[in-house]
Amino acid sequence: MKFKKVLQLYFKKIFHLLFKVLYGTVQNSCNVNDIQSIERKKIINIKSDIKNVKDYYTYKIKNGRVYTDYIENVSIISEKNLIGEVSYQQVAGELRDPSYNVVLKKGTPAVKKKFKGRVLTIVQGASGNTYGHWLLEMLPKIKICSEHYAIKDIDYFYTPNLTTFQKETLSVLNIDTSKIINSEKYRHIEADELLAVVHPSYYKGFILEEFKYQPRWVVEWIRNTYLPYAKSFEANKRVYLDRTDSVNNHCQFIQEREISEYLIKEKGFVKYQLTKLSFFEKIFLFNNAEIIFGAHGSGFMNLTFCKPQTKIIEVMPVSNPNKVCKRISEINNLNYRLVETKKVDENKKNLGDIDLSLSELKENLKYFI
Repeated sequence: MKFKKVLQLYFKKIFHLLFKVLYGTVQNSCNVNDIQSIERKKIINIKSDIKNVKDYYTYKIKNGRVYTDYIENVSIISEKNLIGEVSYQQVAGELRDPSYNVVLKKGTPAVKKKFKGRVLTIVQGASGNTYGHWLLEMLPKIKICSEHYAIKDIDYFYTPNLTTFQKETLSVLNIDTSKIINSEKYRHIEADELLAVVHPSYYKGFILEEFKYQPRWVVEWIRNTYLPYAKSFEANKRVYLDRTDSVNNHCQFIQEREISEYLIKEKGFVKYQLTKLSFFEKIFLFNNAEIIFGAHGSGFMNLTFCKPQTKIIEVMPVSNPNKVCKRISEINNLNYRLVETKKVDENKKNLGDIDLSLSELKENLKYFI
C-alpha cells in the first residue's frame, strides 16, 4: 500500500511538471496596471453599504485564462500572471491572499480549451454550486459586469455545472444554456477576451461568518429582477419549511414529527419541501406568506422575496455562525426572530442536530400568532 501511494505521488508530480512545460509557470502579479493586456475599470453606479467594502471593478483580459480545481481555487491568469484581485483561494474554508493560490505551486494541470469571443467568468470553487451562494454572490457578478459590458455582447459565461434552478435564473437575464461553459467539464479555458469582476461581498475570513455582510444592493437587485416572474399556485400563508429531503444532515429537528403535527393541526401551517417547487414558485410562496417557520437552510435565502413585516422564525444550532437571514430581514424590513438551540446530546445526534421542544416552539410562536 505504501509503495502504491509513493507511485501515485510520483506520477502526480510528473503530470504537473508536464503541464508546467506545456503552459508555463504562473507568477503572482502585484500590480495589474503594469500588465498591458488588462483593462481595469471602476464601477461607479453600484455602491455597497457593508463595512470595509472595496470598490467594485471589472477586468477585461486579452487572451485571458481561467483555471479551477472546482473545489477551493479559481485562478484568473493574464499571460503568465495570476490576477489576485479577481482570483479565489479558500484554504480549509478560509479565504486567503493570492499567494496561496494553487497554480503558483502546481501550475495549471488541466488541458486548456480555447473559446473565441468574450467570456465572463463567475465561478468561485465548490461554494458556487449552492442555492444561497448562487443567488447572493454569483448572479450579482453578472450585474456588476453589465455596468460596463452589455449581457447581450457576452458570448459565453463560465459557470458551475448548472442545476435546473440556476438555468431558470439565467433565463430571466436572457442567457441561453448554449452560452454556458461548464467549469466542471472544462477546468482550464482561454478566451479572446476574458471578463472578470471582484466578489460582491466576501473579502476575508470564513464564508459562513462573512455571509452576514450582504450588501443591500444585492438583495434589492435580486428581488427587483426576479419578483415579477413569481409563479402563483395555491399556497398557504402559514409556511413550514420542511428540510427532511435535504441532502445535508445538518439543521434537522429531532422532534420533526411532533413539531409538524402541532403546526399543521393546531396552527394551520402547511409543510413545503422547496425541492418540489420551481424557482418561480418559491418566489411566490415567500412573497405570499404571512409567517414562515423552519430550520436554517438555503431555502431561507428566499426571504429576499418576502413582503415587509412578514413574520419569520428561523431555528438553528447556537454553534452555527451564519446570520445571513437576519441581514436579509433587516434589508427587507421583515419581522424576524432567531431561535438558537443548545448543543445536542451525543445519544440524540443520529436523530438531528436541532433539539426544539414543543414548549419552546409554543413560546416563540406566541410573539407572532
